[in-house]
Amino acid sequence: MESLKYFNLRPSAGGSFSYAWRKMFEKSFLLLLVAVIIVGLLNGPGYGFKSEWNGDDFNAFGLLLLPLALFALAYTFLFIPVIKYGKKKLFLNAMRDEETDLKVMFEGFKTQYLNIVLANLIVAALVTVGFFMLIIPGIIVACRLAFVSYLVMDKELDAIKAIEKSWQMTRGYGWTIFGMAILSFFIYIAGLIVCIVGVFFSMMWISAAFATLYASVDGEKEDDNPIPILGVNEVEE
Repeated sequence: MESLKYFNLRPSAGGSFSYAWRKMFEKSFLLLLVAVIIVGLLNGPGYGFKSEWNGDDFNAFGLLLLPLALFALAYTFLFIPVIKYGKKKLFLNAMRDEETDLKVMFEGFKTQYLNIVLANLIVAALVTVGFFMLIIPGIIVACRLAFVSYLVMDKELDAIKAIEKSWQMTRGYGWTIFGMAILSFFIYIAGLIVCIVGVFFSMMWISAAFATLYASVDGEKEDDNPIPILGVNEVEE
């Protein structure tokens, strides 16, 4: 199969986007498009409410909105991450020519819910701390933990092991991931310029490309010994 041959090649930004572009127009195109639209629609309520509410509104009317604010926080941190992790697993399956079904997006609620929520919170915290340390450390952490969501869903690792494994897997690919993030920004902007609908195609391509990169690195990295990042030295090769 094409995907199996591809994942034996050395991972690269260009190769990931090229392969993803071909694969996303195959049999799973409509399914992937629907998945992107669903995530986009579900993102709306939480983000929209947070953008409108601020501390200046904390008066008698604001007190009435407090339950909604709490709901928005719960929605953002306890619901949306599960859908996003599921979407990444769906795209990964499509790139691997495995079973693709919308139900994959919701499997996390039954199988990996706590790990997804915990992993999302820990990664967000680590990246935030990194950005407070003059931004660059935050970029480095974000790149090195780019595979956490895939590892939680694909390998069914718990949050800490997924973080450690992502740190190990992305060693040597930090610049590749960073380059893909920069390229993704311009692809997204191009989608906006073309038309609003173009954004969905841009998001599909970006999601497919990162799923491809993970799959190719996963196929290349044979070392099963994770490299902890929390106060433990890296294992010598």
